[in-house]
Amino acid sequence: MKNKDLQCPVEGTLRIIGGRWKLLILRELFKETKRFGELHKSLNGITQKMLTQQLRELERDGIILRKVYPQIPPKVEYSLTQKGQSLRPILDLMHEWGARHLDSTAAKGVAGIKARKQGNEDLVRVLQAQP
Repeated sequence: MKNKDLQCPVEGTLRIIGGRWKLLILRELFKETKRFGELHKSLNGITQKMLTQQLRELERDGIILRKVYPQIPPKVEYSLTQKGQSLRPILDLMHEWGARHLDSTAAKGVAGIKARKQGNEDLVRVLQAQP
């Protein structure tokens, strides 16, 4: 990734940690160093191909370290680099925001669907206007 291609630091950060799986991989590696199979089991729904791709990208960007042990059968462990560890405050803030806001957002979404089904557009507007 070339710095001149970036529009802003947020865009650059999202290029590195964005997507469906990367933050979840980081969440698992914040807990402890893990092997491929452990990561695969802990990430419900990810394919082996996608996990491999995401791990390679995170390694390329200096976020994780891939350590290969010279033994048979091969043993590979993934851990966070210092650069990867520096993402912890960002993920902690995202967790706090989600804990604070997602329950009310989900509740409004369900209420909005019910209101639309019942044809109550006034209620839909009230729900959409709530913070």
